[in-house]
Amino acid sequence: MWFVRFLTSSIGKKLVMASSGLLLFLFLCTHAAGNATIFMSSKVFQSYADELHSHPLIVLVFSLSLLAIFLVHIGVGLYLFNENRAVSTSRYAVSTRVVKNSLASQTMPYTGLFILLFLVVHIFGFTFSPKTVPISVTVKELLGNFFYALFYILAFAALFLHLSHGFWSMLQTFGVNHPRYNEFIARLTLVFPLFFFAIFAGIAFYFMTGLGANY
Repeated sequence: MWFVRFLTSSIGKKLVMASSGLLLFLFLCTHAAGNATIFMSSKVFQSYADELHSHPLIVLVFSLSLLAIFLVHIGVGLYLFNENRAVSTSRYAVSTRVVKNSLASQTMPYTGLFILLFLVVHIFGFTFSPKTVPISVTVKELLGNFFYALFYILAFAALFLHLSHGFWSMLQTFGVNHPRYNEFIARLTLVFPLFFFAIFAGIAFYFMTGLGANY
């Protein structure tokens, strides 16, 4: 079939990578918005969590879909990284970037795997936490542990590095490139990762330092 041949082609794999990355980016936006309610109060965050989990079927379908997207993104990403190492040319049709970030591009698979490790720890810590304990209490107890919170901050630092290149790569694959706007695009590749780092790492810092003692 032409569709299968397209997906297995070079440009097809790049579009799959970019599309799955976009979906994960949108998930991060919604997840950051929900988690930001932690800074309001434990009552507000608990209300958000209770409302979210009052629709178990939707949560299940969403979780399975998210898992599939993660697996596709990881698999195609590792394939493209290995393919790129075998050739000297860029993976992207447009390779000019206003701001170079060679560290981020060279460490993409490693930061990605570290993020995967974080997700495993996160799922076991929160998703499989005792149902009798409110999630707001679990958050405070786990992130109140200095080393647990430090691991979270390091994971979101890895996410920052990963996104700083991944967001630019996604835009290039979708053809978002113009001399007039390249400077602005380059700034976005840092603004969005910094936003996510500020929210997620900020929550861990909030509890590990005791600032959230009255949460």
